Amino acid sequence: MLLLRGGTVFDAALDGAPTGAGTLAGGRRADVLVADGVVRRVAPSLEPDAHPDARLLDVSGCWLGRGFIDLRAHLREPGEEHKETLATGRAAAAAGGFTAVCAMPGTTPVNDQRAVTDLIVDLAGRRPGPHVWPFGAITKGLAGKELSEMAELAEAGCVGVTDDRHPVHAAGLLRRALEYASTFGLVLMQHCEEPGLAAGPYHESPLSTRLGLRGQPREAEDVAVARDLRLAELAGASLHVAHVSSAGSVALLREAKARGVRVTADVSPHHLTMTEDALLGGGRVGYEPLAKVLPPLREARDREALVEGLADGTLDCVASDHAPHTRLDKDAELDAAAFGISSLETTLSQVASLVSAGELPAARAMDALGDAPARVLGKPTGLVGQGDLTVVDPAHRWTPTAETLRSKGKNTPLLGTPLTGAARLTIVDGAVVYDAVAR
Repeated sequence: MLLLRGGTVFDAALDGAPTGAGTLAGGRRADVLVADGVVRRVAPSLEPDAHPDARLLDVSGCWLGRGFIDLRAHLREPGEEHKETLATGRAAAAAGGFTAVCAMPGTTPVNDQRAVTDLIVDLAGRRPGPHVWPFGAITKGLAGKELSEMAELAEAGCVGVTDDRHPVHAAGLLRRALEYASTFGLVLMQHCEEPGLAAGPYHESPLSTRLGLRGQPREAEDVAVARDLRLAELAGASLHVAHVSSAGSVALLREAKARGVRVTADVSPHHLTMTEDALLGGGRVGYEPLAKVLPPLREARDREALVEGLADGTLDCVASDHAPHTRLDKDAELDAAAFGISSLETTLSQVASLVSAGELPAARAMDALGDAPARVLGKPTGLVGQGDLTVVDPAHRWTPTAETLRSKGKNTPLLGTPLTGAARLTIVDGAVVYDAVAR
């Protein structure tokens, strides 16, 4: 039993409104009682004497909300345990405030069949920690040719399907996939990229030209988003657009939502807080592999549009897009370096930086990490009756280092960078899986 006193609670249901898009609570000071595996009470004041068996924790100055859910993380197991394991990935997730992580299917073998899903669910269930909710593959082998057996994947525990960083290019196949996924209550997540325009792995701009890098225009994403929105509309099915990176995509999503298309979208923390200029970091002008991601970091106006889209709900939530790699994967010339940033432990700080800069309300930040991804997945929202809870200290200062990061992946351009905002308590099914309150 836990009694959390003095924190600021973010939960729209406490205002008497059902949780959902557009019903964000501004945050109120309250005490929270966790007992028998769930949040039992939220009240302005709960006296410790009435709960003598409870562990009393002072969380004054902290934010409390529904446990954070990461819609997109590469946990690597099975097949690439040298990069990450379910155990190390879950430890990193807990330290980052995440009570649940959606595991991408790009494992070895690919999670395109029940046996692989069963293995992931079994491994994750052997020890306490954040939930692992697998995504299966849309197509067998992520090859984009033949649909996977989505009924089996759903029965085995998958919450959605995606071909990871491989977009489904065939329009007819994607239409059928949208219909099929909807039949089994699976979220279909699509990486939107038009291959004919994606000539290079970097954003096409004056900077990429000056550095001699092969670029892709933001239209490589915009064209694919426009097509997929129309296909979702045609199929009458839901679509989730992953890691939006361009101003044009934000505009397309805003317009589609206005006309009733069933679409949701997420944005990564690095696209919210970094631009292509990150390629100039690390003391090697034009060659900073730690900032190489897919989709690429774009220009300042794209970043500003993404923040605006997150603030107004056009972009539903933030997903870490955690992509751990070994040092050898990244310590290479830029074209040869792997894509991706290890970000489970820094996502919260990056989102908190937007709040401190006045770009994002605190209520929207907490919603984008907790209730909003729950809505995307059709999971319960709010606090009372829930067993998952995240406590955030928005003023806590810390610096990520290779030694302190719990993930095997140390590949982040934020190494050695002072950050503000961190999880202080992560609670899963009523049990504490990460505790930094006493530190």
